[in-house]
Amino acid sequence: MSWSKLKQQLESFLCPALLGKVEYIATSYRYLPDKAGLSYIAVDKKKVFNMNDGTTFIRWYQTELEIKNDPNIQIPVTNEEIEAVRKDTKGQVPEDRLKVIARGRKVSVYAKELLAAQTSLSKSDFVAEANKFLSRPIEESLESKDILFNILALVDRRVGKKRLLNMSEKVKLKHPIVQYFYELRLRTL
Repeated sequence: MSWSKLKQQLESFLCPALLGKVEYIATSYRYLPDKAGLSYIAVDKKKVFNMNDGTTFIRWYQTELEIKNDPNIQIPVTNEEIEAVRKDTKGQVPEDRLKVIARGRKVSVYAKELLAAQTSLSKSDFVAEANKFLSRPIEESLESKDILFNILALVDRRVGKKRLLNMSEKVKLKHPIVQYFYELRLRTL
């Protein structure tokens, strides 16, 4: 499918409040087939999400330690996770440390997933991923670990107010760019 048709289809699925506010841009180099084109999503004419560039104002992480030390990341810990730590340590750890250990374990898993998602995103082709998005159910895109699928689904008109409000906890565990688009969409409700 040509880029103009694909862009038209993507924009037809934008929620009405974001029409004209969110733009999809993709360029390619006809005479340089080995050079990848640029792909980004702009909000109010500003490049917010550039797939191959870490210079946008959204934080891109380079290491697992950066993610673990980021004070903006809030990882909720459930009672089941605390109980799992208690069981693993055979009850020999003080109560106040159990939550710290459980959060540390969860942050490690989260950091690995986040770095994997960033890596796959920088290698992906925006046009191919957008075609996949259009052929999948919206629920799959919302639940996906792929950052681009999450973003495209969040700005989609098929995602209603109730579903957006119900996913507030899940979004806290997503990449900051996904959280940005979630907040953008919430402001339009």
